[in-house]
Amino acid sequence: MKAERPDARKLKALKRGLLAEYRAALCLMVKGYRIVAMRYRTSLGEIDIIARRGELVAIVEVKARATFDGAVFAVSHSSQRRIRAASDLWLSRQPDFHRLSVRYDIVAVSPWRWPRHLADAF
Repeated sequence: MKAERPDARKLKALKRGLLAEYRAALCLMVKGYRIVAMRYRTSLGEIDIIARRGELVAIVEVKARATFDGAVFAVSHSSQRRIRAASDLWLSRQPDFHRLSVRYDIVAVSPWRWPRHLADAF
């Protein structure tokens, strides 16, 4: 078996991550959320998915792991801080920010399974 080049591994991981994010977005849409943004980038960090249902905004971190627990525990405290800081920037740019309630969720994506949505994860 031929060893993959580092560029090929990086590209494969990027594709796997994008597919996981699209699967997570589909899961959220089935649950009645409207996807406002995907891969929202700020100077403070990136938010995988920003979804909205009414006046609730879900800031969603997507993790593709073999197990649900592995995905949940992969979101470190430093990641949580980065996501919160980026979401504060996004919220500050919303004209109706004073009416919105914000929740931080995780969607765990595992092979051959429907994504699992953990609401109010952190």
